[in-house]
Amino acid sequence: MNYLPIFADVRNKLCLVVGGGEVGKRKAGVLLEAGAQVRVVAPQIEPALSEQQRVEAIFARFEAQHLDGVTLVIAATNDRNVNRQVSELAQARNIPVNVVDDPELCSFIMPAILDRSPLMVAFSSGGASPVLTRMMRGRLETMIPQNYSRLAAFAERFRELVKQRVTNPAKRRIFWENALEGVVAEKVLTGDEGSAEKMLQQMLKDEDNIQRGEVYLVGAGPGDPDLLTFRALRLMQKADVVVYDNLVSKPILEMARRDAERIYVGKKRNDHTLPQEQINELLVRLAKEGKRVLRLKGGDPFIFGRGGEEIETLAEHGILFQVVPGITAASRVASYAGIPLTHRDHAQSCIFVTGHLKDGTMNLDWEQLARPKQTVVVYMGLHGLDTLCAELVKHGMPGNTPIAIVQQGTTQNQRVITGTLVTLPQNPEVAKLHAPTLIIVGGVVTLREKLAWFNPEKSHA
Repeated sequence: MNYLPIFADVRNKLCLVVGGGEVGKRKAGVLLEAGAQVRVVAPQIEPALSEQQRVEAIFARFEAQHLDGVTLVIAATNDRNVNRQVSELAQARNIPVNVVDDPELCSFIMPAILDRSPLMVAFSSGGASPVLTRMMRGRLETMIPQNYSRLAAFAERFRELVKQRVTNPAKRRIFWENALEGVVAEKVLTGDEGSAEKMLQQMLKDEDNIQRGEVYLVGAGPGDPDLLTFRALRLMQKADVVVYDNLVSKPILEMARRDAERIYVGKKRNDHTLPQEQINELLVRLAKEGKRVLRLKGGDPFIFGRGGEEIETLAEHGILFQVVPGITAASRVASYAGIPLTHRDHAQSCIFVTGHLKDGTMNLDWEQLARPKQTVVVYMGLHGLDTLCAELVKHGMPGNTPIAIVQQGTTQNQRVITGTLVTLPQNPEVAKLHAPTLIIVGGVVTLREKLAWFNPEKSHA
């Protein structure tokens, strides 16, 4: 570690910025945000900087007396000789000094900052690559939502009370971990601080029994990790156990907490590692053991995902649970394939159905599905494709109605095959497909040639 990461309190203290250009303005802005009084020295200073309150603008070349009374210095000129002079004079007075993009002249490094005040995160590469540090900050921007500032302020508000009531440091740490990784935190993050405070007070009354299990029913979306919600990512990092099925892609599974136990429960066609009833019982058992259980399901848990059955069982046993919706395959897979589900010229409605075969038949309302000017989206219909197309034609849908089948939509392995109700079942390429797939029926499929944008080399017409 080449530098000691510290946070300096510069509130109401005088800080010097040498340089009045764009870089100097940016550095002065950071100091002002931290509550400092700023002295800017340069022959020319941008008006947007010199006219600010709490800025003392000195239109002159830097001289030693400009360091008088200063707590911290930043040199931001385009003249290395001036920057070196600032650095040497500041260090001679033991004043911390940073020279922009010149680590050799620095006594401290200005990091990239992620501000969730009072929570602050700083990044530094020791001057090796400022661009890389900004990139890392950008990534964490997506992982640490803005409302974490609310959570930090909430914890600060109750810090002394918890310290008084939970005197054992080890127990106090566990208490805060449970509070900040559990329902209390979720209530704060969603703006319900009243309920969060009541829960925290209840935890203080019963600190010996604060470890309660909980289940997170999270929709993993259709496969692309970038489509996960912030809340899904947050809960995936908290879970002690991950219960997942075949529709969850490997990249998404890898985003769960690395040391969490993983339990695969199958859900392939004719190959269920655990029947649904046993999955329900497993979730209850794990939660009763005090574990935070991530039930990770492809797509959205409540659209052909049997999520309703799982939370019904959890509710019957008094298990705490949270539900995080996911982007269902119908909307995102269709858009990645360049097929809008509705369009004024082709479809004014859209119907989602499951094509899962039972005893070789599909129990669907064929007359409703065969109506014109609508889009029909069929989940789990690959092995019933022949039946689906034949029944739609039988009930009045024209045989030349466009149809598309999409394999592993939104992933790099996406493949799209299009045709008509008559021709698609006869296409030999269809026999090479495997789950997961999605079938789209209707005039909107004809728009694919204009709108397809994702992985076109995998497409087949």
